[in-house]
Amino acid sequence: MDTTPTRTTARRPGDGLVEVFAAAQAAHEAGVPVAIVMVVGVDGSAPRAAGARMLVGPEGRIAGTIGGGALEHRATQAAVAALGAGRPVRLALHLTRDLGMCCGGAVELFIDPIAPADDLVIHGAGHVGAATARIAAEAGFRVTVVDDRADIVEAAALPAGAHVRVADPLRALGTLPQGPRAMHLVVTHDHALDQRLVGALLPLNLRWVGLIGSRAKVARFCIRLRAAGMDPAVIARLRAPVGLDIGAETPGEIATSVVAELIRVRRSVDRPAVPLADHPLPARDQGGLGATATADTTAQSRSS
Repeated sequence: MDTTPTRTTARRPGDGLVEVFAAAQAAHEAGVPVAIVMVVGVDGSAPRAAGARMLVGPEGRIAGTIGGGALEHRATQAAVAALGAGRPVRLALHLTRDLGMCCGGAVELFIDPIAPADDLVIHGAGHVGAATARIAAEAGFRVTVVDDRADIVEAAALPAGAHVRVADPLRALGTLPQGPRAMHLVVTHDHALDQRLVGALLPLNLRWVGLIGSRAKVARFCIRLRAAGMDPAVIARLRAPVGLDIGAETPGEIATSVVAELIRVRRSVDRPAVPLADHPLPARDQGGLGATATADTTAQSRSS
């Protein structure tokens, strides 16, 4: 199939691209997953030229068009399926043979599902909270920082795109992101507040709840939660002490370890976290080609 765009002139506003991109931005801001369907190849007669796009949400088309009719119906079905699977897909269709259309040509579509950003709510704008906000924003999380200390929030150098709430974190809970894409990190300046926040967050519908603190602090919190009657299975959801074990000490190092754990959760990685260099690589490790290359290099270095 010829994948060269047949259009030779600049696209006009009526082509629908502005509508598609505006709808995609609105969906991103609302946290709604969408898929962009693009005509990437046309052979013969077809409703739209290569480059036409439409936007599809979980319940069907949102904006734009790739030609309507049976083609658009089939593409919408495929886009909804791609959203469910979370993987892009290419779809080749003969308009007459596959869809019963009279055009007689064929099209190839590329369907790209776009997941919304994961929400990270950071309770506490102190040194670690602020550093975590900056690194998490750079890693693509949609960051919200909550702290009732206006002076600390003002001095925190939070990332430009962060949502900042100067409010009591406990009172603000009902207005903060929840659901399967929401993560909450508790790093306040007050251990008693940490305890109350953890107790309030764990029963909620959240993807992840993390708490900064020593093993002794975490143990005390868990004992108190159990004594208060919380289900042990709910307590076990608490990720604490938070972060990967990389020997972190400074706020920046701790924030890096925390965001590394968050990325593992976002990517659904369940294998142990080890340096990439620790994975076997025959060309580098002992044995096979790697051993030969090492021996040759060593021999050359000795003779030089």
